[in-house]
Amino acid sequence: MGQLKSIDLPNSGAHDATVVTETTPSKSRWWLWVLILGVIAIGAWYFRGSRPASEAANPAAPGAASRGRGGAGMGNFVVPVVVATAQRGDLPVYFNGLGTVTAFNTVTVRSRVDGQLISVAFKEGQFIHEGDLLAQVDPRPFQVQLAQAQGQLAKDQALRKDAEVNLERFKLLFKEGVIPQQQLDTQAALVGQYDGAIISDQSQIDNAKLQLTYSRITAPISGRVGLRLVDAGNIVHANDPNGIVVITQLQPISVLFSLPQDQLPQVSAKLRSSVQLAVEAFDRDDTAKIADGKLLTIDNQIDPTTGTYKLKSIFNNTDNALFPNQFVNVHLLVDTKCNLTIVPAPAIQRGPQGTYVYAVGSDNAVKIRTVTIAQTTGNSIGLSNGLNAGEIVVIDGQDKLQDGSKVIPTPAGGNNGAGPGAQPAGQSAGQSRRSSGGQSGGSPR
Repeated sequence: MGQLKSIDLPNSGAHDATVVTETTPSKSRWWLWVLILGVIAIGAWYFRGSRPASEAANPAAPGAASRGRGGAGMGNFVVPVVVATAQRGDLPVYFNGLGTVTAFNTVTVRSRVDGQLISVAFKEGQFIHEGDLLAQVDPRPFQVQLAQAQGQLAKDQALRKDAEVNLERFKLLFKEGVIPQQQLDTQAALVGQYDGAIISDQSQIDNAKLQLTYSRITAPISGRVGLRLVDAGNIVHANDPNGIVVITQLQPISVLFSLPQDQLPQVSAKLRSSVQLAVEAFDRDDTAKIADGKLLTIDNQIDPTTGTYKLKSIFNNTDNALFPNQFVNVHLLVDTKCNLTIVPAPAIQRGPQGTYVYAVGSDNAVKIRTVTIAQTTGNSIGLSNGLNAGEIVVIDGQDKLQDGSKVIPTPAGGNNGAGPGAQPAGQSAGQSRRSSGGQSGGSPR
């Protein structure tokens, strides 16, 4: 702790000397550091021992919850899920393809005579009927031609009458031997020439009348007229490439669409057996149905570049919902799968053992049920086995489940049937016919 110093006192003997000791302060207070380290060790020991007790007193703490799940397993927790009830019914089988609306008939109206267009009798975008007046070409040149042909006919008829009278006279003179046979034959030939001239004149009259009729341009079909291509006052010709206006027939209207060649045998078999296949046209997003129609025919060859074949369908289009060159999604109904157990597509899970669903029992415990998918239409899936109608399946929350888990089932909102997309037997399975393979969920553990 210190250093001792010896001090000799004056006037004292060697034996009388008194030794005085003095303590000096230490240069490092090592005991203070020992004390600090001890306090730190005691604090660390106290914190480590009090943490498990606090987590045990508060089981809702995040750390305690995670350790509880790891130790006890998910089966000890009640999981809220959304459920739906499986139904017994029929599902339609649709072939889906991309199609384009085309006018059933398209006509470019042209003038059949040359002349000045003096009037246009239609409005752009107007619906017209067959025989309605569309435009008028100046008819006066054709009226003049008609009058000329009629005048020539009258002249030739008069000449023929005179030649016929002379022929009768020549016959009498020939009998009396006044004129030779040659003169009589020449007069008979002259009468025949005038007969031919009269026939030619009559054809000229008919032609003039026809040209006069062509000066009135009428609609060859019923439909909707497009934009006017020529204005009144222009000179039109029979060989003009653009014409005057284009008419498209919208009622009925056709839709051309394509399907993969693998589906051709089933469609061809239906057509050969005279089965009328129904066709539905949906909008570009394939969500809203536009019109119902029927299949008319299929093309006579497969496109080798795409491996597809074309089909033509016809729609009445009474509400004009379909428009030429419009893009649509086409659903061709080729068959109906009957007596299936129908569940919503989200109920289907997939794992190493195949497709399965979580079925909810009467004790609100789920059971893994392996199922077989027979048909997928829209958001509904038809099962051939593995599940019965009336059983309850989980459609949301499967990622938290395992076989035997307890659940709090909540029915899908506003649906007493097989969940979203299910329809009664014989009806369409939803507005959309896009194939749905279900949602992937956790495999059974």
